[in-house]
Amino acid sequence: MQRHLRPLAAAVGLLVLVASTMVPPLTASAAQPDIPAPPGLPAFYSVPQPLPIGGPGTLIKYEVVPDPNLVGATLYVVMYKSVGPKRSLVPVTGMVAVPDGTPPAGGWPVVTWGHGTNGMADICAPSLAGSSQIPGVNQLVAAGYAVTASDYQGEGTPGLMPYIVGASAAEDTVTIVSAAHELPSVSLSPDYVVWGHSEGGQTAMFSIYGERYARQLRLRGVVAGAPPSQFPLIYDFLVTSPFDYYLLMVAGSYNSYYGAKRAPLAKIMTPPALALVPQLDQGCSGYVQGVVDAAVAATPHKTLADLIPQNPFNVPQWAKLLTANDPESFTRKTRVPLLIIQGGNDEQIPVVSTQLLQTHLCSIGQPTERWVYSGQSHAGVIAPSFPDMLHWIGDRFTTKSAVDPYVPTAGGNNTITITQTTC
Repeated sequence: MQRHLRPLAAAVGLLVLVASTMVPPLTASAAQPDIPAPPGLPAFYSVPQPLPIGGPGTLIKYEVVPDPNLVGATLYVVMYKSVGPKRSLVPVTGMVAVPDGTPPAGGWPVVTWGHGTNGMADICAPSLAGSSQIPGVNQLVAAGYAVTASDYQGEGTPGLMPYIVGASAAEDTVTIVSAAHELPSVSLSPDYVVWGHSEGGQTAMFSIYGERYARQLRLRGVVAGAPPSQFPLIYDFLVTSPFDYYLLMVAGSYNSYYGAKRAPLAKIMTPPALALVPQLDQGCSGYVQGVVDAAVAATPHKTLADLIPQNPFNVPQWAKLLTANDPESFTRKTRVPLLIIQGGNDEQIPVVSTQLLQTHLCSIGQPTERWVYSGQSHAGVIAPSFPDMLHWIGDRFTTKSAVDPYVPTAGGNNTITITQTTC
């Protein structure tokens, strides 16, 4: 559940907006004041009221953003409609990188990125810092792909980001592809691949059911980097790890998204822990970690169990929600090829968890490959696996009848051993 830490000033400073367009509503309605942009964020992040007519994937507004890190492409920040709690329609922001030049017949194929853990507050929205938040974006653009990247609802827009709510992030990540198709003078293919890492790996896992979110698009493949699964195992691992603050993030997220009746905080937390929950919307991962570390240090035993003494898997309401968001609970196979990538020395997601996950997926008939790169950390695996993943993604868009199996090489790095399993 990867961490992305950056100063807010630098992030906001990057976002110099040069062209702003509001998509007109399909029908006239009574004007209402916009919901102001969150403190410290550019005016683009204000939410028009009412939202334009249209379902999930409707483009609300967009702006062209100069981005010195992006080569050979134009970057848009977008606001679009996705699905929030209780199937409400909510605004979500994100980025779209479109290659320069003439698109191929049928439009640019799309890779949509699901970001890893960076916090839950508005100031954590990746679009504030631009394309640098998308690993390998220039290589993807050079290979002929448009790239979309959702901030996920609640980062940059009203509400608390639904952390580790798999279907929510997946829908945000797919519907931004639909919204990108509405950008004027942009030609995109209906074919797309989902790629995400860590929290985004769980997003990618839930995206294998992408047909639920955008039937007009064609999902060609999914890449899930270090996806969290086997949640009871991960809970036992995290509760005594330096990443214990993730558990507070999940608790606050579920309580906000599902409501207090379905996710009652008082059944798993002490009053001092409850007092920490409002801090989740005040800063990014490093801030939340500091808040939790300070609170834990002040407890008698100096462990998170002093603040969250009840294992949530022993509380029926919590166990039900956590199980529903665990890819281990999947029961329906799809025809979508799935690739799982992980570092052999992952310090955040136990390597055995993805092994167990693949075994389960194979048992239900889901086509799944798994590549484990020896010696690589949780986030460190992205760079050596990227050339292999790029090849695998290219095969998903090919018209050849048989392209697999592909043997990963870590870009020719002979010091890395890759364990490859397929079903």
